[in-house]
Amino acid sequence: MSAPATVTAAAPSRPLVRLGALSFAYFAAIGLFNPYAPLWFQSLGFSTLLIGTLASLQSWTRVLAPYAWSWWGDHGGRRVELIRLAALGALLAALGLFGVRAAVPVALVVTLLFLANSGVVPLYEALLSQHLNTARGIDPARYGRVRMWGSVGFIVSVTGFGALLEAAGIAVFPWFVATMNALLLAAAVRLPATRSEVAHAEPAPPVMQLLRQPAVAWFFASVFFTVLAHSSLYAFFSLYLVSLGYGKAAVGAFWAVSVVVEIAFFWFQGHFFHRLSPVGWLKLVAAVTTLRFAAVAAGGSVPAVLLLAQAAHAISFAAHHAACISLVHRHFPERLRGRGQALYTTLGYGLSGVLGGVGGGWIIQHFGYAAVFWAAAGAGVLAWGCAHRAADRHP
Repeated sequence: MSAPATVTAAAPSRPLVRLGALSFAYFAAIGLFNPYAPLWFQSLGFSTLLIGTLASLQSWTRVLAPYAWSWWGDHGGRRVELIRLAALGALLAALGLFGVRAAVPVALVVTLLFLANSGVVPLYEALLSQHLNTARGIDPARYGRVRMWGSVGFIVSVTGFGALLEAAGIAVFPWFVATMNALLLAAAVRLPATRSEVAHAEPAPPVMQLLRQPAVAWFFASVFFTVLAHSSLYAFFSLYLVSLGYGKAAVGAFWAVSVVVEIAFFWFQGHFFHRLSPVGWLKLVAAVTTLRFAAVAAGGSVPAVLLLAQAAHAISFAAHHAACISLVHRHFPERLRGRGQALYTTLGYGLSGVLGGVGGGWIIQHFGYAAVFWAAAGAGVLAWGCAHRAADRHP
């Protein structure tokens, strides 16, 4: 069986437009659920502990579910069909929110929702990598132009649904969740189907064999500590700002800054991303992450300091994501790329999210909010050390 023709940077734009639409829809759904689901849980009379437990289900499902979806996609080659199946499952789970009010049924429906939508991103990233493959790896300029639509979807959703929920009341939250997941399914249905990525002349190496390579192991270790540092941001930044006396409008503005600079990085990264190697970006990201969270811990009461810290999101998150996608593309051959993307999700946003949420809560309880951001800065130092070791083995 002959190998399929390589998809180059000159690939037709229509599939990329549709992948951009999928990214927009997925992150718009996340931008609705993650910030506002706790408010809906609260309206059901759930305790703070129970709300925190429900919120942590997303990280728990990211430990194994993305890898299972990606294994299926790598072996069967029907990544587009699996994205559609995952989106359908997410919609059906979202519809289940209409009929539940007690804690256990709500937890079950939320778990099903996360198990379904956890397959979308690794399958989507593997598919996008296929369309943007070049002789030098993934095309960073076109990747950024597609991926930034996810950030646009997130900020539009956060701001738009915030106003809508304030006007209509939190009781309509399940209707909005169902609508956004229906939009995700519609975007998935429009993706062009392909199976070309499974036609290989030689079998792919075992995943564990790749993970034992020092460059790959240190890369994933750096991912783990970088995202662990950012778990303080996702879980506790808003609470920290409120504890310092900032109002809700100010909290929203600080979050908006981080998303705007993220969008700008993705849009313009084709002009400068090549100036550093991907592992070079990992080292820069870790250094900026350390400085960012040290600044938040030490200068949280100074708005100008927080503004600069949030602007650093362009490097600590957007540049990190771009570098990681490039390195997954480098280290994992096409037949294993879905599982490589899943490992990035699992190690970066599964295990670290669980540890960051539980450990961060313990730190705050015993030492206060600032301490969790000092711990995040320490995680940034560890990430830099791991990235440095990765660079020694693969410049």
